[in-house]
Amino acid sequence: MNALIESNPAVMMGKPVVRGTRVTVEHILYKLAAGDTIEQVLEAHPRLTRQGVLAAIEFGAQALRADVIYPLSAA
Repeated sequence: MNALIESNPAVMMGKPVVRGTRVTVEHILYKLAAGDTIEQVLEAHPRLTRQGVLAAIEFGAQALRADVIYPLSAA
């Protein structure tokens, strides 16, 4: 687990956030997936650092690496 990511029930309902901010991993990944650059995310959240954004990306990748089976649609 990356030391820059924390989960505290008193902050953002326990969602993983970048330490020292109220910016959730979910929000960072959503913004990047929507096409924002890291620089745009940093500009929108002045307390956030590049290391924090990279930690959020790493956290998301590690979460998906867990032993979970994802059913495929029958399309």
